[in-house]
Amino acid sequence: SHEQHSHETYSAGEPGDPKNPSRTIEIEMSEMKFRPFRIDVKRGEQIRFIVRNVGTEDHEFLLASTEDNLKHAEAMKKNPHMEHDDPNGVRLAPKKSAEILWKFGTFEYACLIPNHRDYGMTGRIIIK
Repeated sequence: SHEQHSHETYSAGEPGDPKNPSRTIEIEMSEMKFRPFRIDVKRGEQIRFIVRNVGTEDHEFLLASTEDNLKHAEAMKKNPHMEHDDPNGVRLAPKKSAEILWKFGTFEYACLIPNHRDYGMTGRIIIK
């Protein structure tokens, strides 16, 4: 159910403002890992993520608190083909890429396709 995703509030921060400066970070997703798997940001910093799926399976990149991602992961076990059109996440087929503009603070990014997170497909965002 998507009711708990009121589009104004995210555990991770908020969608970025394209008029404000941002730092670009490229993320590569492949089978059961993100590169890089750790990012340092300042609270309130705006990041433009360029997310690329360089693997052979679908993967997703979702910015949220660990708690929210775990809740969401449970929902996806029941509906693994759930599509995300939220500003804090994207699901990509192999060889596809997307951009996400985000203002922090947040805690992790993860792939919630069933089992992927359990096999270690998460990354940490460290707020300085």
